[in-house]
Amino acid sequence: MGPPPRFVPASPLDYFSSLVAEDAGLPLLEAAIVLAQDDHPSLDPQGVLDQIDGLAERLRQRLPADASPLHRLRLLNRYFFRELGFAGNVNDYHHADNSYLHRVLQTRKGIPISLALLYIEIAQQIGLTARGISFPGHFLVKLRLPAGEVVIDPFTGQSLSRDRLEERLAPWRAMSGVPAEDEIPLGLFLQAAEPREVLARMLRNLKAVHECQGDLPRQLAVQQRLVRLLPDDWEARRDRGLLLAELDRASEALADLQTCLDLRPDDPQAAGLRQRVAALLGHRRP
Repeated sequence: MGPPPRFVPASPLDYFSSLVAEDAGLPLLEAAIVLAQDDHPSLDPQGVLDQIDGLAERLRQRLPADASPLHRLRLLNRYFFRELGFAGNVNDYHHADNSYLHRVLQTRKGIPISLALLYIEIAQQIGLTARGISFPGHFLVKLRLPAGEVVIDPFTGQSLSRDRLEERLAPWRAMSGVPAEDEIPLGLFLQAAEPREVLARMLRNLKAVHECQGDLPRQLAVQQRLVRLLPDDWEARRDRGLLLAELDRASEALADLQTCLDLRPDDPQAAGLRQRVAALLGHRRP
């Protein structure tokens, strides 16, 4: 008999890929936690999940069995923002740690989307219906109560009225240049975000952080995850190809860029990609 088969643990990227392979049952919180494994390869995702469960359990034990949804929401806000001290990291907003849930748990500081995921998980564990909102420029949370929906800014803990939401949307509307009569109604901006959409936004936030630092290897690590998350997304594959080219990984870059050209030969950016492919081919010639 030959030697027993060796157990080869999945790479962080393969682990992430397994989590996001199907929309049905996609474990958003776990998938968000493992985004940190590129920078923190020894991270224990189950340990982080247990920490979050522990925080939720502490609050659940305080709740009267007959507590109304509104009473649960008030206790949650006091617990999350005041007692636990979760808040936006206004002093170092553009730091990768703000996107890593285990670090947000340690520092109690984050950006809207990472704070929202923790808030939503605790809310759900105490019987509230909470979802994330991929609002332009600032991720939000909405909770469904018997009297209607409440929108919370997880960065500050504030409840946002319709007028306040319209004010926040005004700069985005102005930049879009869409005539007032054709503007998208506010309600469409308040639709619940799907898990894949949330993860894509988190990854793009991380990518922007690494771009500002000029860190190509970390940009590529994030881009690899974006391609696994959004396998049919043309821009994700294009950006990976361009990053691979910058890192002198010509064969891999050519595979991605040629795939993009095959998929969209008439795209406005196709001419530039063809030039890049030609340069890569020329660089490879002896």
